[in-house]
Amino acid sequence: MNKAETVVACFKEGFACSQAILVAYAQAFGMDRETALRVAGGFGGGMGGMGEACGAVTGAFMVLGLKYGRTDSADKAAKAKTYAAVQKFANRFKARHGSILCRDLIGCDLSTPAGVQAAREKNLFATVCVDMVRSAAEILEEIL
Repeated sequence: MNKAETVVACFKEGFACSQAILVAYAQAFGMDRETALRVAGGFGGGMGGMGEACGAVTGAFMVLGLKYGRTDSADKAAKAKTYAAVQKFANRFKARHGSILCRDLIGCDLSTPAGVQAAREKNLFATVCVDMVRSAAEILEEIL
C-alpha cells in the first residue's frame, strides 16, 4: 500500500483529514500513531471545523515540519527550508485544486450547522475530502 492509499484508508476509518496525513508519515519521523492522531486532531474541517486551511494541507505542513523543521532557534537555514517546502506544497495544491481553504474546496462552510449538514447531504466528506487527502499525500511524496 502506498502513502496515498494509507492516507485514504485512515481517513475512511473516520479520522480527520489532518490526522490521516500526519499518521501516515509520523512513524518515519519518530512519532507514534497515538501522538500523531492527538497532535493533528484539532486541524480537521479547516482547522477545528472553521472551514479555513484544509486539514489535508495542515497535516502535510506538519509532516514537512517533521522533515525539515528546526530544533535550534538560531538555525535560520532550517527555518527557511521548512517555509520553502510549505510554500512549495501550498502552491502545488492550489495549482491542482484552486485553493487551500476547506470551504472553497468543498463548497460549504463547515463553521455553520447548515454548512455541515449540506456537506453531509452531498456526501462531500466521502468524495471531495477523500480526493483532497489523496492529493495531499501525492504532493508530499513529490516533495519529500
